[in-house]
Amino acid sequence: MFICNIANTFQNLLNKTRVLDFLAPLALRLYLAPIFWMAANNKWNPFDSESSLQGTIDWFDSSLGLPFPELMGYLAWGAEYFGAILLVLGLAVRWISIPLMVTMVVAALTVHIDNGWLAIAEPSAQLEAARSLLQEHGRYEWLTQNGSFVILNNGIEFATTYFIMLLALFFIGAGKFVSADYWIAKKFSSC
Repeated sequence: MFICNIANTFQNLLNKTRVLDFLAPLALRLYLAPIFWMAANNKWNPFDSESSLQGTIDWFDSSLGLPFPELMGYLAWGAEYFGAILLVLGLAVRWISIPLMVTMVVAALTVHIDNGWLAIAEPSAQLEAARSLLQEHGRYEWLTQNGSFVILNNGIEFATTYFIMLLALFFIGAGKFVSADYWIAKKFSSC
């Protein structure tokens, strides 16, 4: 009985934190938005007259062998570009999570899967050789002043992590208070 009372007391304390449950989806949205914004702008920045989606289309076609590379390029760019905006606004979050999850699955299966799980390579002889070359012939201190020198492994880790975060948003939505979805639902729930 004593243990049951203690467990219930702690559970009641945890339940009081539910007033802040909007923070988790807000954090997920604000974490993912710049990732997708940068990914979209690396494909095509419509505000830069020098930028073009053609490089991405060509890569989708020749390197990845995706069907309908032009369509796929525009769909990937659109999901990421408008997805980032919608995530920040907290607008249509459950809906935009779907094409963003599809984009992550396609990226994992076409770009990253052959490289295994890890996004960043584990320490290896290759990493040590590169570090040694940079220390001897490069500006190693300058390169590492803000962090360690690493080699990108480009595995499925990040795409999978983003997929899981989007999956959570798909099920829980944009969250309360700091999302357009919340206020729209509140406005129209009495209809």
